[in-house]
Amino acid sequence: MLRLGAIVTALWATAAAGEVGVAMHYLRQEVEPPPTLSSLDPIPADEGIAGAELGLADNATTGAFLGHAYTLAVSSETEAGALVAAARAALAETGLVIVDAPAATLLAIADLPEAQGALIFNVAAPEESLRSEDCRANVLHTLPSLSMRTDALMQFLAYRRWTELALIAGTLPEDLAYAEALRRSAAKFQLRIRAEKTWAFDADMRRNASQEVPVFTQDLPEHHVLLVADEWGDFARFIPYNTWEPRPVAGSEGMSPVAWSPVLEQWGAAQLQNRFAVQAGRGMRPKDYAAWAAVRSIGEAVTRTGQADPAALRAFILSEDFELAGFKGRPMTYRAWNGQLRQPIPIVHPRALVAMAPLEGFLHERSEMDTLGPDEPESACTAFGG
Repeated sequence: MLRLGAIVTALWATAAAGEVGVAMHYLRQEVEPPPTLSSLDPIPADEGIAGAELGLADNATTGAFLGHAYTLAVSSETEAGALVAAARAALAETGLVIVDAPAATLLAIADLPEAQGALIFNVAAPEESLRSEDCRANVLHTLPSLSMRTDALMQFLAYRRWTELALIAGTLPEDLAYAEALRRSAAKFQLRIRAEKTWAFDADMRRNASQEVPVFTQDLPEHHVLLVADEWGDFARFIPYNTWEPRPVAGSEGMSPVAWSPVLEQWGAAQLQNRFAVQAGRGMRPKDYAAWAAVRSIGEAVTRTGQADPAALRAFILSEDFELAGFKGRPMTYRAWNGQLRQPIPIVHPRALVAMAPLEGFLHERSEMDTLGPDEPESACTAFGG
């Protein structure tokens, strides 16, 4: 399915000499989620796209006064090959591309000959490898990596001195990747995962959770917090309040580190939330926020440079002069060595914000936000010339 030119801002500048046209293209691969026990949290059909639309409207507000005309086209495909073909067509029209796709598809697009002079924003793939050994010089990342999220959670646990942990992980690839990130972060902040268990049940926990979960967790050693790795939301919702010992649950359920959450209200976030809700009719999700940040990064760079050339925008975005107001309490910048957007990570439960990482006491010579995820000396990314 191809939708080109369907989302075009109505807020154009009055025709004037020197008007700057900024064409952007959103490329989405529709990924079928695995079957889960509950359908309480369906994924919105416009997830990600709605965030890009809000960023477009925000850009247009400033652009209308500066003679900058922003447009956004969307291509959505179910197959990776079809999306790569759509990317070729899009890159023939613009060098500013937002990619909402798995890591393999993102890399296939970034490696196209047509993409070598483009500026690509990753808003969906959290893999650390994309910011490390598989990094590409033409790809920037507005979605935080898995390790940024898990480092944020472990900072909070270390801050509270909840040092003894247990871990339950699902069997899907995303669960395994999140569990591995939890292990690395626990070791980084000197916390101990005392025991691990794999959730491989096919019973209907909607009826059996109160019987099955206590037995499943009965043999766990003493721990302060129970970590859960269930990134598709299959079983983790049945863990809290059903464990053998009364313990906090964190990770994919309970207390979770996320890129964004509807519970954020401070630092002007309520205003962003309200504008998004009016536009989309729902709460803003992490991918929406990443897409909004990508479009706003382009808009901020165009505003400051007066150009729409991808190379000029990339150079400015990676410079010390760039800042993005992201409604998280601190100006956000990009890591010049791997293209990752530095950003605070909210730690939330479903009803409120618990903390915002990085927390007090976790210091860094450049930016405390670089305590989240691997730092520059640990990075295997060479494409950025570091």
